[in-house]
Amino acid sequence: MSKFAVVDLFAGPGGLAEGFSAVTAPDGSHPFDIVLSIEKEPAAYSTLLLRGFLRQFDQAFPQEYYDFLKRGGPEPDWNSLYPEQWMAARRHSLMLELGLPATETILNQHVDQLKRTHGMNTILIGGPPCQAYSLVGRARNRGIKDYKAEDDPKHFLYKQYIRILKRLQPAAFVMENVKGVLSSSVNKGKIFERILADLTEAGDNEGYELVALTPRASHQSELLGRSVRPSDFVVRGEDLGLPQARHRVIVIGLHRSLLKNIGQIGSKQLLVSAAYKTTVADVLRGMPRLRSGLSRNDSVANWADEMRRAVRTVRKAATWIPRDGRIAFANRLAECEQLFTQESFMAPRAARTPAGFGPHCPAPVRDWLQDERLKALPNNETRGHMPSDLARYLYAAIYAELTGISPKSEDFPDALAPEHFNWRSGKFADRFRVQLYDQPSTTVTSHISKDGHYFIHPDPTQCRSLTVREAARLQTFPDNYLFKGNRTEQFVQVGNAVPPLLARQIGDALLALLQLPRRPEALPLKRLRSTIMPSPQTTLPS
Repeated sequence: MSKFAVVDLFAGPGGLAEGFSAVTAPDGSHPFDIVLSIEKEPAAYSTLLLRGFLRQFDQAFPQEYYDFLKRGGPEPDWNSLYPEQWMAARRHSLMLELGLPATETILNQHVDQLKRTHGMNTILIGGPPCQAYSLVGRARNRGIKDYKAEDDPKHFLYKQYIRILKRLQPAAFVMENVKGVLSSSVNKGKIFERILADLTEAGDNEGYELVALTPRASHQSELLGRSVRPSDFVVRGEDLGLPQARHRVIVIGLHRSLLKNIGQIGSKQLLVSAAYKTTVADVLRGMPRLRSGLSRNDSVANWADEMRRAVRTVRKAATWIPRDGRIAFANRLAECEQLFTQESFMAPRAARTPAGFGPHCPAPVRDWLQDERLKALPNNETRGHMPSDLARYLYAAIYAELTGISPKSEDFPDALAPEHFNWRSGKFADRFRVQLYDQPSTTVTSHISKDGHYFIHPDPTQCRSLTVREAARLQTFPDNYLFKGNRTEQFVQVGNAVPPLLARQIGDALLALLQLPRRPEALPLKRLRSTIMPSPQTTLPS
């Protein structure tokens, strides 16, 4: 089948592109060709560029890449080794900040060239930055003196996406954003209503028909030509087999010129719930065991001393535990203490050995993540922790292991409470959150770059937060995916990305739409303008 040229805006480290490039058509070909990826952050761009280079080899990555991951050290000079593939990656991956006049000129040239060479055989994908729409970001903005949402350019970066959509006129588009965009408002007007309206009207005289991948309406008999509810665009990652409870807004648009002679879609949902559930244990139990690091004076000996001190602190505070669970807690704590004193147990802070999986990891997830050629695991070093947090992590991990519940602030003894005035207020009840082995993880966000309190490893003997690689596994990045930059930048890339396995499923669904059978005549599709436009009293900045 013919290929579609894909343009990826706000690309980050390339999660959407990774999934789309893996989509396979019935004839075995890859219908989505990533021809242009745009990212402004230098570290994320370096990751994106390297992955774009590796994609030139169609999954048969060069041996020099695996050798580099195994030995570490300086990265090979790819331009000298593979100049053709490296230059192709450089052409397809650009470090640009959308919204700047110079960027607009460069992108216009690329977009116009794509229209000349590919016509409508193009796809636009991307997720405008979501900090202004997320619940956490909005709470932070409320604390800024004289903050006005209508003056925040982050609220309107989606308009850069719309601008390219109007100029490119692709056959279809995919826009991703956080669930918080559904409730985000400016001047009492719903941002998402305006986004949907702008997307619908972006296509010349035809416009775009919007499609929800997993609509909730049980009475729905068709996906096209119907009223669209904002909640219909929410996709739940855990329902689709991801090891993470990640809820995101995914909007697909199809150019109406492609739909004039297409009958209705038989299926109510384009993304069908997986027949399996993937848990934290499925993707983390086979990972190398690592000790936590210390933020200062880190060494195995100092770490052992601090862990013994943490055990004593937790033991003294454990009288807080209800009587019926106190014995089990004390026994588990004693087991941890014994291990912390054994030299044979002292794990490294980094382990580059290949990782395994939990015994019940679903085959589709395992096959997606693993690479048999990989002899060293990148981005798998623990961060340094403050000694005062080690006791909290140890307590929380044992508590979660025994109860199956991550403790809230009210479940912590006073002796382990951090010095935060609002600790008992309930506003940060789960400030220390253990990821439970028998459940999908909570949403991996970029906040993991600031501290690991929300991402405590479920194994109390490791007493630490997750590594970049462990977070990447929860995000379904393949094990051979190398994140560039320092560790903080790597965490940000992982937290902000679209899970590649989810992206592949979205790509599969889009391909199914693009391959819908045609018929000679079809009833005209209803336009959605009346159902998604803001109410007349709504005023939003243009």
